[in-house]
Amino acid sequence: MSRVVLITGGARGIGRGIAEAFLRAGHIVMIADLADSGAWNYNLADRSTMDEAVSQLGNLGDVASVPVDVTDSASCQNAVKETLGRFGRLDVLVNNAGVVASGPISQFEEKDWDRIFDVNVKGIYLMTRAALKALSDSNDAAVINTASIGGKKGSAGLSAYCGSKFAAIGITQSLALEFAPAGIRVNALCPGIVGTAMWHDHLMAGQGEAQFKEWMTTLIPLGRPQETSDMGDAAVYLATAHNVTGVALSVAGGMEMN
Repeated sequence: MSRVVLITGGARGIGRGIAEAFLRAGHIVMIADLADSGAWNYNLADRSTMDEAVSQLGNLGDVASVPVDVTDSASCQNAVKETLGRFGRLDVLVNNAGVVASGPISQFEEKDWDRIFDVNVKGIYLMTRAALKALSDSNDAAVINTASIGGKKGSAGLSAYCGSKFAAIGITQSLALEFAPAGIRVNALCPGIVGTAMWHDHLMAGQGEAQFKEWMTTLIPLGRPQETSDMGDAAVYLATAHNVTGVALSVAGGMEMN
């Protein structure tokens, strides 16, 4: 039987790459993302982005979408309810929704700090709690939290983001132990540098694609940026590796090793 995968932040970027990989692997996918993103320092998803993703990925398998705000408990519960109503089960939860803002701590806005931790950390808590009963009913359940190599090593100007991703890894390890008796595996995916809006429109704003690629050749040992498809392949592995739990898997071309 095909497993059902719920992916937050699944309409674009890494989340969409994960959705595509699961569909290619024969899974059923529910994309959960913002219906109205509001203002941020780079473009987030909205309803039209979700509709476009479902339309373009529909030829790969069974895929649908549901709006979610991972900072709102009722919204998280509704996303799980809609997934169960549409597909009858939930086997894999991918907590991928995340945001970033950068800058020195002396100038960093409190509202931006709170937003990052609300989405990147509290969102994992609320979505996992909402999905736990459904995951417990599965005989092959897994949770994947999108962290970052920034959750293993801090960077100047990224205190909030790195702090939130360190937290994501800590939550992953704790839940892996907590859920192990129920057979639910919990792992973290740690992307390196993926050419999404987070990088192009914020962290490297003003630099063109050629500059981005040139920088990657010097910064990354393998000499190339990571693709969203790389993250998708890693997520499928973590969801299907039956004896792997509590790991934080770096997919970073050698930028981070342990």
